[in-house]
Amino acid sequence: MDHDEQDKAGEILREDREIRLLLNTDQLAEAAARFDKSLEVMPADVDTWSRAAILTGRAVIAWRLGRIPLALELAAEGWTDIDSEPPSGSRAANAIGLLGYLLNGIGHIRAALPMLRHAVETARASGDSCELALALQRLGGTLNFEAMERPPAEALPMFTESRKVLAEGLTLDATERTHRTLLAAYGAALVGCGEFEEGEKAAQATLEAGLSDGDRWSIAVGNWVLSMVRRNQDRLVEARTHASQAVRQAELINDISLLQRFSADLADICARLNDFAGEATALRRNVNARSTAMATMQEGLGQALEQRRFAIQAQRLATAAQEAAVRDPLTGLTNRLGLERAAPEVLAHAAATGATPWLIVIDVDWFKEINDDAGHAVGDSALREIAELLRGECRTNDLVARWAGDEFIILLVGEGHLGVIVAERIRAAVDGHDWRSRLGAARRPTVSIGVANGRGSLEHLFAAADTALYLAKRNGRNRVEWPDLNQAMSPPR
Repeated sequence: MDHDEQDKAGEILREDREIRLLLNTDQLAEAAARFDKSLEVMPADVDTWSRAAILTGRAVIAWRLGRIPLALELAAEGWTDIDSEPPSGSRAANAIGLLGYLLNGIGHIRAALPMLRHAVETARASGDSCELALALQRLGGTLNFEAMERPPAEALPMFTESRKVLAEGLTLDATERTHRTLLAAYGAALVGCGEFEEGEKAAQATLEAGLSDGDRWSIAVGNWVLSMVRRNQDRLVEARTHASQAVRQAELINDISLLQRFSADLADICARLNDFAGEATALRRNVNARSTAMATMQEGLGQALEQRRFAIQAQRLATAAQEAAVRDPLTGLTNRLGLERAAPEVLAHAAATGATPWLIVIDVDWFKEINDDAGHAVGDSALREIAELLRGECRTNDLVARWAGDEFIILLVGEGHLGVIVAERIRAAVDGHDWRSRLGAARRPTVSIGVANGRGSLEHLFAAADTALYLAKRNGRNRVEWPDLNQAMSPPR
């Protein structure tokens, strides 16, 4: 691999680590802005494990920012790289550990623990003490949380293992931040093993360090461990105070895994205090409802992640040689050739399964005026922005293409009035978008959309959708039209 590309990969990994630190210090807006910018960069000629580390690290950031489809997409790509060759080196350990952390976050614990153990083995073999410390912290923290869900007889061996791996991590040469996360998890393991005095010392040190640096993750975990200690001492009012602080800090950094654990513990403490007014009653109802919803979501996300991984493997084999030819360089969407190549398979699969195909044709209103008023560079920028809005309103497997000029096409499959619903979402997204930063005083664009559905070839559906688009333009623009497919014709444009 080219040395410059290797250095670029290192810069990306450092940037993504800084973004994760921003998330832990309640700087979500800055983290989101820097993450969006970082997504624009990926070295072209990078080794497998650097690429896997970048993808899984970004998947974790996307998950923390609540961008679930993007998180799954990135994680599936990273997992595919991880499966592609035997692991070697610190970046392999990093990639495997981050994937295990994400799997644990979505509740896919059966896959997470083996992955985290594998990360420890890989980091140990790499000789990188900092990476080994991180791997041990992720494994120990996951063991702690899993132990909390088990009966006491099953929990103690898990806490004991966690205590052992975290104690090893604390002996290693690692960053101050990593040492603090190890100490926080170590405190929880000590309490789980019944060593309350030592656990309290570790928690207090974690809390003080977190308060000093504005590290809300450490403040959250330190308070949580102290609440465990006070609860065991039957000092429930103090336990409630610490647990409330832990919940608040987890909310501020949007760490769903921490929030679930801490809020459940807070609800139980409040119940033991007979504090059924206000926070306790609302929290218990909230936790029960969220636990049920989260369990369903986690199971589905775990399955979707694995299915997506296999889909990516097949997709890579099928499209590697054709990718450049079927991609629009301006927007990054599939181009006309790509759509024409992919559409027959989509339509054939829909026919075989009895599903309904939908074709959406989108034309940008007033685009000539934008080019005339603001220039072609600004017009190109507006097209790229519209392409992003289209991606945001479509599913991962929907085929989104730039047909020509300012015209876009979406081919998707689904029941009910799915195509019309998606078209209306797109129209509203473009109409409601804040264009001032890109267009200044130039006229803002809207879109006219034609929709068609039913059996037939791409040409048949396009003729019908094009007719509908003509109607949308004629009837005032910035609207969606969906005529009868049997009335399809190709009017002059």
